[in-house]
Amino acid sequence: MSTFQGYVVRGLPLAQAEEETGTTEPGAEEHNPILPETDELLWGSIAFFIVFAAIAFWAWPRIRKLLAERTEKIQGELEKAESTRHEADRILEEYREQIARARDEAGRIIEEARRTAEQLRKDLQARAEQEAQSTVARAQEEIRAERDRVVQELRAQVGALSIQLAERVVGASLDQKRHQELIDEYIEELAGSGSGGGS
Repeated sequence: MSTFQGYVVRGLPLAQAEEETGTTEPGAEEHNPILPETDELLWGSIAFFIVFAAIAFWAWPRIRKLLAERTEKIQGELEKAESTRHEADRILEEYREQIARARDEAGRIIEEARRTAEQLRKDLQARAEQEAQSTVARAQEEIRAERDRVVQELRAQVGALSIQLAERVVGASLDQKRHQELIDEYIEELAGSGSGGGS
């Protein structure tokens, strides 16, 4: 016993002290280093059950709660992402519809502008034709008036010449009435021959 106390005091383990001294107590069994001692096994089991009970009744519900919260959060984020994706799809569809409507509106405006330009061209053409016809009619009227004026001047000149000629031929003055009749007959003959030649 004194040997054991000496080695414990010096801090050496009991097995090493026995090896060094080469003496073992007569009733001691050989200890298997792989198997734990019975009292260690008992205290280890008690400690395991205490730790297991603490985990089961205190830590595990918190862990489950944290896992549930995490799962709920992830599920919420997934639902939010899905909702955002649906919203983005809806906005994209609205954008495409707006583009289609804008294209249709642009086509309608272009077609309306084309029709308006065509109508304006027809109106301008009709107005130009009307103005041309009016100008031609005015020119014809002016030509007619000028012809009538020239005819009147010619009548006067022919009348004067015919009187002079008749006075020379007859040798005497004709009365005014007969003189006018002769002029009118002569002019009618000239007008008739002029119309026949023109036609």
